[in-house]
Amino acid sequence: MAQPPEFLSHRYVDARGLRMHIAEAGTGPLVLLLHGFPECWYSWRHQLLALAEAGYHAVAPDQRGYCRTGGPAGPGEYTILHLTGDVIALLDALGEQHAVVVGHDWGAPVAWHTALLRPDRVRGVIGLSVPYRPRGSSQPTQAMRASFGDGYYMLYFQQPGVAEAELEANPRQTFLRILAGGSGEAEPWIPVVPPGSGFLDTAAEPPRRPSWLTSDDIETFVTEYATAGFTGPLNWYRNIDRNWELTAAWHHAPVSVPALYIAGDRDLVLAGAGGPAVLPKLRAFAPLLREPVLLTGCGHWTQQERPEEVSTAVIGFIRDLDLLTERGRR
Repeated sequence: MAQPPEFLSHRYVDARGLRMHIAEAGTGPLVLLLHGFPECWYSWRHQLLALAEAGYHAVAPDQRGYCRTGGPAGPGEYTILHLTGDVIALLDALGEQHAVVVGHDWGAPVAWHTALLRPDRVRGVIGLSVPYRPRGSSQPTQAMRASFGDGYYMLYFQQPGVAEAELEANPRQTFLRILAGGSGEAEPWIPVVPPGSGFLDTAAEPPRRPSWLTSDDIETFVTEYATAGFTGPLNWYRNIDRNWELTAAWHHAPVSVPALYIAGDRDLVLAGAGGPAVLPKLRAFAPLLREPVLLTGCGHWTQQERPEEVSTAVIGFIRDLDLLTERGRR
């Protein structure tokens, strides 16, 4: 039986100058849990306790710009090098040489790039929703505009102040629409903003909450976002072209550490990447990728929609790594 929420602890660590908030549970080998947008440490509430019960030290930070961590005001300090640097700084602050790094949504590219840039510090990497995508040959915003038009939500997010004003106007509606819209229980969501509309207009108000999402969950996200707001999280999107420029040395480079990919078959990200048919091709970019885990009927919010299945897959992958490590010591 998983430990109740009161067994979670919260504290701040100095991640090389960034005052980073972390939620943690358990003792043992370190597992870092990196959230996406618009989330925070709370999106890992189920896995924190399951990992602790399984004998691991589970740590879920609020990443740069988010919630209790907050961060710099300037968008230039939210590049993928800053974000992966924060992961390594967190490892150092915790006194750990290695960790298994798990990421969902935006946290997945951070996890994949931490494994790519610092494989000496990553025992294994798990991406939820977003697969590893090597650096391509064209600027990301150009490719998005060619594929989806000017209204694609990541392009809409490029405009300073516009998305912030929309998302912060009614935070409860923001979280309800985004979390419900991306759920496997909703109709397919196409996040392309029509002229004169906003991002939230692409996700209609649901007639009811998804079965996995409670009113307390929504209130928690509203409370966590109340101080820092949305500018820091949106600044991640405002660096996608800059990230492409900064990672030129890793053009088409594979991830070399043991890896796992978990996604819902109703995830809009997987659909945009080519659907389940893309799964057999992922090993070309991550040679040590285990068999991907595809969750039937699950949408984008993988670890919240299917907590037990995700926890089981994550723990199984890590235990396999533990066995390999133990054999290597003999």
